[in-house]
Amino acid sequence: MSSTVQTIPLINLLVAFVPVALVVGIIGCWRLDTKNALYAIARMLLQLLLIGYVLSYIFDSDSSAFIVAVLIVMVFSSSWIALGSIKQHRRTLFRYALLAIVIGGGVTLLCVSQGVLTLSPWYSPRYVVPLAGMIFASSMNSVSLAGERLHAEMMRGESYQTAKNIAFQASIIPVVNSLLAVGLVSIPGMMTGQILSGISPLIAAQYQVMVMCMVFGASGISSALFLVMVKNVDLTE
Repeated sequence: MSSTVQTIPLINLLVAFVPVALVVGIIGCWRLDTKNALYAIARMLLQLLLIGYVLSYIFDSDSSAFIVAVLIVMVFSSSWIALGSIKQHRRTLFRYALLAIVIGGGVTLLCVSQGVLTLSPWYSPRYVVPLAGMIFASSMNSVSLAGERLHAEMMRGESYQTAKNIAFQASIIPVVNSLLAVGLVSIPGMMTGQILSGISPLIAAQYQVMVMCMVFGASGISSALFLVMVKNVDLTE
């Protein structure tokens, strides 16, 4: 297989925005808020352009302290974003979300980087940073869903135990669905990217198995820890 990745000309890349423009048009025709969609698209463009430059610098780094600093920023950011759906309790719950994501995501990252890939040095930025991004994002999403559902169930008058179980089940629905759909409904982004870059589909599949396991593990551990730690927090206020 060819290992050459096709370069996308800028004019061709603009074609990808045709369906985007159609969706924005639908939002406008239905008299919905187009500002939020346009803001999200603009942020996506800016953030991806910036991360392209930043990752080039990060990948060239040979400093373990710098990579740890990058991971800390990722963890703090994901913990704060995770609680966006329950803003009235955000500051109270932040430390629990942070600890849950650090433990759930950290343990998973350690298993993958040292147990599966056996990276040397352990902080190899080209591997650690992208993997950490996927892991912490998964933990963030599961904690966000768990927190929002726990709050909703307790506001309905459910006991903590019942609300906790419902919230945990809800928090892992997306990742369970992705496990069921992978290979049948979807070919995940990482696997697709590797195949497009010329990697053997069998090797790409092995990496994707690793990714799916780490996403499921990080999501489940983080949401479970978060739900256990917030047991004594009154979310009905």
